[in-house]
Amino acid sequence: MQDSAIRLACHHCGQLHVKPQLHERERVSCVRCGTVLLQKGKFNVSAWLALSVAALWVFLIANLMPVATLSSAGMSRSATFLQSIMVTWELGSPLVAIMCLMVGFVVPLLQLSLLTWILFFLYRKKYPPGLRTFSRLTWLCKPWSMIPVFMLGVLVAVVKLAGMASLDPDEGLWAFAVLTFLLTFLNKLNSRKIWQLAQEQGVANDLPVNPQAGPYVLACEVCAQVAISNQSKGCCSRCNATVHYRKPKHKSRTLALLAAAIVFYVPANFYPIMIIDGLLGSSGHTILGGVLQLWALDSWDLALIVFVASVVVPITKIVIMLVLYFNDKSGNHAIQQQHTRLYQVVEYIGQWSMLDVFVVILLAALASFGSLMSVIPGPGATAFGLVVVFTMLAAQSFDIREGWDCVDDGIEKEDFEPVETAPTFQ
Repeated sequence: MQDSAIRLACHHCGQLHVKPQLHERERVSCVRCGTVLLQKGKFNVSAWLALSVAALWVFLIANLMPVATLSSAGMSRSATFLQSIMVTWELGSPLVAIMCLMVGFVVPLLQLSLLTWILFFLYRKKYPPGLRTFSRLTWLCKPWSMIPVFMLGVLVAVVKLAGMASLDPDEGLWAFAVLTFLLTFLNKLNSRKIWQLAQEQGVANDLPVNPQAGPYVLACEVCAQVAISNQSKGCCSRCNATVHYRKPKHKSRTLALLAAAIVFYVPANFYPIMIIDGLLGSSGHTILGGVLQLWALDSWDLALIVFVASVVVPITKIVIMLVLYFNDKSGNHAIQQQHTRLYQVVEYIGQWSMLDVFVVILLAALASFGSLMSVIPGPGATAFGLVVVFTMLAAQSFDIREGWDCVDDGIEKEDFEPVETAPTFQ
């Protein structure tokens, strides 16, 4: 095997592979942990650009048009997503408003704008100005873009409000539905895929690696470039991202974030997530109270979704991260594979716990009829939003590769010489 071969490193176990040439609808998986390393779909740059431009336009329409109109006692109230955030701020929940603004508007807008900019130049077979910086920003934005979660929150809010007054869906609701569909496809276009497209368009290249150059494999999470170094920290030679052999002090940082999430999880469930004021007085509603209300309205399917997203998912994330934290050096290949799958589950479900927070801001904006009826975000909403943020940060801080360092399975070589080409699947 020649030292000048292009290498590909697994970002879940650190295993090195020789990078193969892929054909359409093929993918390669890690020979050690089974993580999908690289895949080539049917979409080319022009198709991705069309999706990105369409999503950007639909995003603007969805945020300019009202989501729904609520009518009661001769009065009507409609609100856009941005108006919901303003109402939440005015009602004394600035932290909830800021969190929703970031994950529901700022981050998705930034992500779509960056993708459109990069893909436009790649379509013209030119090196996109700012590709290095913008690809790093795209990598940072991806887990924090929560439009699909907001769309599900709209559906839950509609069911809850339908029992209080007459509700008519508006253009914004349908635009968000289309946007959710478009973003489901665009979520496959991560920063590594962007650099893969840049290579296919001939504006970027993989840099060859000498496996004898040092003891540390530095694999860039942004562009997938691999470097071998004598230092455990470096700068990616292709995208300038900071690269570590293993994340420094990741266990202490993960434990601190998990502790913060556990602390806020208690008030998030015991304090009301929203307070409803009406002619008959005011009443506080906790997360479980909202689930029971949906069940009483015969919406058992949405009740189950909210229960899973707001109760099961946060507890599952915390428990899994604690298991990974305290049992990360088992040394057993099968156990470590299970841990890797659990970690992938946490990465996937992380953002869906934001569902109830989106529901609250929509109810606060639409059900605002003065003394007749109003919805105010409760302290539980702020606490629950922080639980979501802290658990996601804990998962991002944790380094699952360290557990694989203790596994002696005869696959990873001491001199970091890669194994045979990863298996290719049709």
